[in-house]
Amino acid sequence: MKKIKFETKALNDQALAYAANELRVNKDFIELIVVEEKKSLLGLNKSYVVEAVVDFNIINDGIEYLKSIIKNMLIEAVIEARMIDERHVLFNVESKDNPILIGKNGKTLEAIQTALKNYINLYTEDYHIVLLDIGGYREQRKKQLEILATKTAMDVIQSRTKTKLTKMNSYERRIIHTKLSDWRDVITKSEGEEPNRYVVVLPRSK
Repeated sequence: MKKIKFETKALNDQALAYAANELRVNKDFIELIVVEEKKSLLGLNKSYVVEAVVDFNIINDGIEYLKSIIKNMLIEAVIEARMIDERHVLFNVESKDNPILIGKNGKTLEAIQTALKNYINLYTEDYHIVLLDIGGYREQRKKQLEILATKTAMDVIQSRTKTKLTKMNSYERRIIHTKLSDWRDVITKSEGEEPNRYVVVLPRSK
């Protein structure tokens, strides 16, 4: 939970604005908690030591943000989300316009996921890995990549020649690495610079 402590003369919009600027978040998500009330010797002036806490729910507020993105695309959708573990959160979207939300080769999906990830991590202290699936696209893509990994590995074993796959995002590269991690005759590594990194499958040296 993001938070800061500071002293202010009044619990007003200026205090909220200061906290929002320091925490770099929208002031609507900030709660001011009075830790100590200070008074001058004559009691004429007083100030407050406050703790500004970011009040943000990854699931609920994440869904609301995702809704706003999709609504701006003039699309209606049903959105669900769940924590996979402490650092991983999965959002699922279902819509009659799934192809539009996914985009060619999943590029629109990736763009929405990036915006959602950046938004959530702006409000949380610990970094979270945010995954977005639309109409089961990711699961289908995972199966395709696992088939590709297996076929490529078999070709490399037979030819004893390394093979470079097309550029992939980090999620897709991880699927390839994971699928082939237990193979005895091949190894994998990522090469290139983002956003053009790719996986290379090589024969393992004996």
